[in-house]
Amino acid sequence: MSPIDKFTDTNLPIIGGVMAAIGASLCCVGPFVLLSLGISGAWISSLTLLEPYRPIFIAVVLLLFGWAGWQVYRSVEACAPGTACAIPQMRKRRQVIFWIALIIALILVTSSYWIPLLV
Repeated sequence: MSPIDKFTDTNLPIIGGVMAAIGASLCCVGPFVLLSLGISGAWISSLTLLEPYRPIFIAVVLLLFGWAGWQVYRSVEACAPGTACAIPQMRKRRQVIFWIALIIALILVTSSYWIPLLV
């Protein structure tokens, strides 16, 4: 197995995509969670520090989940024998994990649109 196969056979794109989605939603989810817990103050308005970088985080989310989707749904023939993508049970498990992580990332990335409706 080549080093490229080892790198592309990991869950790095999914983990990175979720982490980038968390970064993209910090400006909105962070203050919402604090207010929901009863924590308030003028300093909460300073939590919007990452707002200018939100489009960059969203682009990273899209790129990483696009890469993860390509890995998860590529043909079995393209996989090296014995790797996780060549085993049907592992493919199915990775596809389920991919969709769960993608839904979580979409909820986090779109939080700036639906959180104001809840407050």
